[in-house]
Amino acid sequence: MARALIIYGSTTGNTETAADHIGAVLAGKGLDVTVQNVTDTNPGDEAAYDVVLYGCSTWGEDEIELQDDFIEYYEAMDTASLSGKKVGIFGCGDSSYLYFCGAVDAIEEKVRNVGGLLVAEGLKIDGDPDEWEGEINDWAAAVAAA
Repeated sequence: MARALIIYGSTTGNTETAADHIGAVLAGKGLDVTVQNVTDTNPGDEAAYDVVLYGCSTWGEDEIELQDDFIEYYEAMDTASLSGKKVGIFGCGDSSYLYFCGAVDAIEEKVRNVGGLLVAEGLKIDGDPDEWEGEINDWAAAVAAA
C-alpha cells in the first residue's frame, strides 16, 4: 500500500480543513495517509513516504508570505528527502490579493529545485475550503492516480 504524508501549516484552520479532506479522499483511494502539522515535521521525515503533499496558506499584500509555521520548514527544504519523490502542493488564500496563493507557487519552485516530481498542478483554494469540495476531491483523486 502506498503511503502519503500531508504536511500543512494553518493559522485560521482553512488549510488544516483542506489537508484533512484531502487525506480522507486519499485514504478512500487506498493510500495509507498521515496528516500532520508542519510544526511536528522535520525535513527528512518524508523519506518513508511514497507521496508528499504540502499545504500552506499565503499572507501579505505586497509580497508572498508563507504561513508563519511553515517558514522554518520551507527554508530547510533543501535537506528534505524529495529527490524523485511524488509531490503535490495546495493552499488557501484570498483572490483579492495580488499574490493569490503565492505560497503554492513558491513551494512548487522549491520542490522542483530539490528534485521532487510534481504530480498535479497546485491546488489554490479561494477562502473557505468547504466551498471547494468538488475541486478538492478532483485534485486529490488526480494525486492518488499519479
